[in-house]
Amino acid sequence: MENWMDRADRVVMQTYGRQPLVLVKGEGCRVWDDAGREYLDFVAGLAVCNLGHAHPRVARAAAEQLTTLVHVSNLYYTPPMVELAEALVAHTFADRVFFCNSGAEAVEGLIKLCRRWSREKHGPGRHRIICMLNSFHGRTLGALSATGQEKFQQGFEPLLPGFAFVPFNDLAALEAAVDEATCAVLLEPIQGEGGVNVPDPEYLPGVRRLCDRFGLLLALDEVQTGMGRTGRLFAHEHFGVVPDVLATAKGLANGLPMGALLSTEEVAKAFVPGTHASTFGGGPVIAQAALTVVQTLTAPGFLATVREKGEYLEKRLTDLARRFPVITRVRGLGLMWGLELSREGAPLVAAARERGLLINCTQGNVIRLLPPLIIAREELDRGLELLARAMEAVCS
Repeated sequence: MENWMDRADRVVMQTYGRQPLVLVKGEGCRVWDDAGREYLDFVAGLAVCNLGHAHPRVARAAAEQLTTLVHVSNLYYTPPMVELAEALVAHTFADRVFFCNSGAEAVEGLIKLCRRWSREKHGPGRHRIICMLNSFHGRTLGALSATGQEKFQQGFEPLLPGFAFVPFNDLAALEAAVDEATCAVLLEPIQGEGGVNVPDPEYLPGVRRLCDRFGLLLALDEVQTGMGRTGRLFAHEHFGVVPDVLATAKGLANGLPMGALLSTEEVAKAFVPGTHASTFGGGPVIAQAALTVVQTLTAPGFLATVREKGEYLEKRLTDLARRFPVITRVRGLGLMWGLELSREGAPLVAAARERGLLINCTQGNVIRLLPPLIIAREELDRGLELLARAMEAVCS
């Protein structure tokens, strides 16, 4: 058996603290390593494989397009790109869509669009974007500058100017931060990398009202919370608000690299030919795969089943917290959940992996559960059983 980890460590940049696991195959909610061992996957590629691994319809759509037309650049129109944009517009607030390759790239486009719109509407001077502490928007320089966690920014200074930060879920602090230079408010409806932080029900509607009052754009980062993850196509729908611009990616093409920037017509007018671009954005193969994802997610009843599974998972996790007091808080929505621990979470991640369950830890002590949306109740039960065994070994 080849030692893939040793080979990777010799040639791949050391930017990830990878798990000691070489994965070679995936199907549905399960993956297999190079020794043939099976794992139940409650990470789903960090909320990317929302329809599970090797989804047959998505795979077939991409494979067929690979033999038809792979790439021509955005100098030309292609049917998959047009049909995908039409589908997103039909099922969201948006009038216009820009395609790119990742969440960070979508956020970069969002920042540029907000500033360009403000300059066109108000003239120079209104360029500042208010962001949230504990947020995460990506690793590129603009997205990193908008991220409210210093640990990700260390060593990359100077960051881009024009961003201010206030506590998440605090309307008074947000209002106090607005000044004559402010053009937009950027936030995640639920903070994912920040620890699966869910706001109070009145928070997002309050942010929307504040933006309307001061003439600001409401810009949402739904890179992780989008594409059905919370039981709605996008998480903001739970709170009854409509954004002006939105960045999404991750689950959009179920494992293939695609991001999208969604916008109202008024704001989208700020982008004209030459102001923004992406060579690979909306390419035919990935657009065809993403179209299949959108069609699957928006089929009658699909998202309702995600919400039902989310309610079931919440009850089971609450029971687990009663059994293991080391779990101090359970929070989430749909199939996006965080278990806050009173101790470090890394040993639990390792113990779960040893028992055949893949989970993730963020913020050092929050176990994040992101199973595929297609997961069966029996698989949820099995995953929770394995998690409980791991907690017995590590936390009792």
